[in-house]
Amino acid sequence: MARSDINRSGEIEVFVRVVEAGSFSAAARALRMTPSAVSKLIARLEARLGARLVSRSTRKLQLTPEGSAFYESGLRILADMAAAEREAAAGAAPRGRLRVNTYVPFGVHRLIPLLPRFLERYPEISVDLVLTDSVIDLMAERADVAIRAGQLGESRLVARKLGQSPMVVVAAPSYLGAYGTPRLPAELDRHNRLAFGFARYSDGWPFADGTSFTVPVSGNAMVSDGEAMRLMTIAGAGIARLARWHVEPDIVAGRLVPVLEDFNPGDVEPTHAVYVGHGKHLPARVRAFLDFLVETVRMA
Repeated sequence: MARSDINRSGEIEVFVRVVEAGSFSAAARALRMTPSAVSKLIARLEARLGARLVSRSTRKLQLTPEGSAFYESGLRILADMAAAEREAAAGAAPRGRLRVNTYVPFGVHRLIPLLPRFLERYPEISVDLVLTDSVIDLMAERADVAIRAGQLGESRLVARKLGQSPMVVVAAPSYLGAYGTPRLPAELDRHNRLAFGFARYSDGWPFADGTSFTVPVSGNAMVSDGEAMRLMTIAGAGIARLARWHVEPDIVAGRLVPVLEDFNPGDVEPTHAVYVGHGKHLPARVRAFLDFLVETVRMA
């Protein structure tokens, strides 16, 4: 059980000051503490974390890899605390830089079209947006919110579900005209199945015909994100399996055609916004953004 008498914010502030000052003695002078008190505080912090943060084997202070990671996290925590205090002093008006990381299809087709409304509603917020289908470490990347597709693994992060969409196997009319339309999942062996180039995606496509089974993904192309997959499929490069919301406009327009729908297992891909913190400790800019997403995003 965590001790209630530990001043974690104070420990973080002292550690950050030690790193920035370059020595215990310089940090002690800036903090109006004794060098021995600073040294003991850092030692207690290391003991509680179970990790060495600072190397003491040289005259010059050097951070361990764990110390470098903790320093970056500490900077963000202190910045969020300062922002929270400023927001409280200003009547909790959302303001400041909002760092958002999102998977590419959501960013292109859902978030970017909505951002002008969000920025008009909250003129004191500026958005720093990164699009990638790679799963990032929020603390390492100093992101406030990450928007992720698929089932979430075990994590200390907090998540808000934004919606979900069924999956669909699709191909372009030009591809089907050249190579034929598969009528059974087994016929996919004769087709080019486009794959993603990251490990978190399954090696096979699920199907159902009384029983559930998968068909391996095998083709001559791999892509880094869902939007690249969609564009390659429209171009006639092969067959893909994507979230229905992502390709529904292409299906309606005739650019893509669903195939093997009689064997669709009915699985869905959820989309979540994940973030650090909750409740009253959540910065107003983050809370405003999450509420806006829940209000405006449609994934059907």
